[in-house]
Amino acid sequence: MTATDRLAACGNPDFVEFQSKLVPNIPKDTILGVKTPDMRRIAKELNGTAEAEEFLKHLPHVYYEENLLHFFLISMIKDFDECVKAVEAFLPFVDCWPVSDQATPRVFTKNHGKLLPYIKKWIGSEHVYTARFGIRMLMSEFLGSDFLPEYPEWVAKVTGEDYYIKMMVAWYFATALAKQYDACVCYIEERRLDPWTHKKTIQKACESFRVSEEHKEYLKQFR
Repeated sequence: MTATDRLAACGNPDFVEFQSKLVPNIPKDTILGVKTPDMRRIAKELNGTAEAEEFLKHLPHVYYEENLLHFFLISMIKDFDECVKAVEAFLPFVDCWPVSDQATPRVFTKNHGKLLPYIKKWIGSEHVYTARFGIRMLMSEFLGSDFLPEYPEWVAKVTGEDYYIKMMVAWYFATALAKQYDACVCYIEERRLDPWTHKKTIQKACESFRVSEEHKEYLKQFR
């Protein structure tokens, strides 16, 4: 049984309808209707096998769930260089936000020094989902003790009218306002984001349990 067969065996026609509404930018007939726990289980079963190695070589995939499985498998690669090589090979084929958002390679957390140049390159990509993935990695990995004030500037420079990239920029800054408020509030005070992203950032920050009530009241002044 191939990886695709394993996915198809878990498909549910009713779930196809639900998924197609979440990812309206991809053809409905490329969705098998597999739930995330099943895909993660299949990834764990395949991890480290010859079948997984062969699956990762074949791009592009046909089905939405194949792309998700691909990233789940990549996220379990333990060697940083091998993992980042697989990520770079796959990113050009990412065509929707769930594939960009659901997998985080575990090895990245222990290799921040080696990871950062890749993140900067990804953020600068013209491919929407490569840039989105880069911003998400910067948000996930570099808003803690490894944060530097220059990092949000990389995100603020991302331009374009694509909804999914603008939403990711807003998500980054809303999270940054929760974790690095003093360094990032200037982006709101000085209106350094485009108007839509500016308003969405404030909205998401005010909806967050991690942003203090005092900070929320201050941010609301800039809506």
